[in-house]
Amino acid sequence: MTEFEKMRSGAVFNPLDAELRQLRFQARERCARFGHAPTPGNLRRLTALFDRCGQHTFIEPGVQADYGTQIRLADRVYLNFGCVLLDSAWIEIGESSLLGPGVHLYTVTHPLSAAQRAQGEEYASPITLGRNVWVGGQSIILPGVTVGDHAVIAAGSVVRESVPARVLVAGNPARWVKDLPD
Repeated sequence: MTEFEKMRSGAVFNPLDAELRQLRFQARERCARFGHAPTPGNLRRLTALFDRCGQHTFIEPGVQADYGTQIRLADRVYLNFGCVLLDSAWIEIGESSLLGPGVHLYTVTHPLSAAQRAQGEEYASPITLGRNVWVGGQSIILPGVTVGDHAVIAAGSVVRESVPARVLVAGNPARWVKDLPD
């Protein structure tokens, strides 16, 4: 099994692998080109990395992706300035969802063991945002989190646990604030 296959399957993988380094370089180059010159052509080259990019999706300059290959954006998704998508596992963003400026989605994490970290081991868990989710600016969503349909993440929150549908969460760590109306 290649390191890319290990990464995609959720197994421990080594990010220093030549194929993974090349994929990250390609993603960084396309993100940088789009950030420097947000033309339709550069946007097409960027989103060509993605597994899926729906219709009427809008991406502001400054987006960063680790690989791009594990990103699925549904229709009418909006990524504001400076979003970071560390996609060592799948990142799926549902229809009509909005990410505020500087939102970070981290699928990748490191072992707690210093010896394992020194060997370059990493692993990842997917992040899924449902339909019509709003993630406020500067929020961070950690590995393995699922956010239910119509949920709202208040600006500056750190989301460590999955969020049910139709609720507002806020804080560090993010906690339930209130249920939202249908």
